[in-house]
Amino acid sequence: MAQRTLACTACHGDQGRAGPDGYYPRIAGKPAGYLYNQLLNFRDGRRHYNPMTGLLDPLNTAYLKEIAQYFSALDLPYPAPLTYTTSPAVLQRGETLATQGDISRSIPACTQCHGEALTGVEPVVPGLLGLPRDYLNAQLGSWIAGQRRAHSPDCMARVTKKMTAEDVTAVSSWLASRPLPGNTRPARARSTVSTETNAIQCGSAP
Repeated sequence: MAQRTLACTACHGDQGRAGPDGYYPRIAGKPAGYLYNQLLNFRDGRRHYNPMTGLLDPLNTAYLKEIAQYFSALDLPYPAPLTYTTSPAVLQRGETLATQGDISRSIPACTQCHGEALTGVEPVVPGLLGLPRDYLNAQLGSWIAGQRRAHSPDCMARVTKKMTAEDVTAVSSWLASRPLPGNTRPARARSTVSTETNAIQCGSAP
């Protein structure tokens, strides 16, 4: 599989550790179900990036699942987070959104779905730590603009449309600045689920 996935690692870095420019995210160690869903999303038009679509279009679903399982099984160390010039107030706002949400606007905390450690939750929820700020900004912006979609009901689209540009900058900056915990693997299950999370149904994360 290492040889057969060279087309993947050409952009996503050696062993899927992430590309050098901040826009090709780490795929090593992500939950297999999440990676599989994204491969399907690119192939089937819910995510838009022509090189990915062209690469995946001729591949059958069984092979996409095999690719996802291969990268998910890789347990590789993360580099230290990049240093950004961000004001303490912005970082504080980002931490609040990520760990507590904003009840007044029905914005749930990132931790409610992505795990208390923000390293993801098996089988289909990705981790948010170890990703560059520019990539996080771009993905949240894509959800807001409708350029990125998921299976209906699309919970991320619903959540991000409640966020302001300042919210996006704050949460992306805080997440990108966080050091990785000792155990970077996705959690096996969410330890607690709030009533707010219960109200959000995600088609990609049953």
